[in-house]
Amino acid sequence: MAVKEKIELEYLLKTSPKVLENMISTPSGLSEWFADDVNIKDDVYSFFWEGNEEEARLISKKNGSRIRWKWTEDDDDGDIDSYFEMSYEVDPMTKVVILKIIDFSDSDETEEAKRLWDNQVGQLKRKLGA
Repeated sequence: MAVKEKIELEYLLKTSPKVLENMISTPSGLSEWFADDVNIKDDVYSFFWEGNEEEARLISKKNGSRIRWKWTEDDDDGDIDSYFEMSYEVDPMTKVVILKIIDFSDSDETEEAKRLWDNQVGQLKRKLGA
């Protein structure tokens, strides 16, 4: 079993927390920037990219704060410590929303995973006009 490396990223967004909450926690919001399409059945999110489907189980959600998933394929390999999370907070001084991403990747794929997140959040920023 490969050891996963934790990735922590932060992005500054000029948007409201309510708008960002919708973009990171609803199928319609996620399909605007994160995946081509997103469906939810019970607590399993199905993400579609270019005809490929990947499923993630919702682990926890705190409205106005964060959402965390675990890829179902990671359940199969026994890796209990890996997940991906999107959380946010508002900087009290600047009122800018800070989006925080936590993800895990194989150590030889860390830079690629960071570039992928940069690209996806770039799409989010374009959608938000932020």
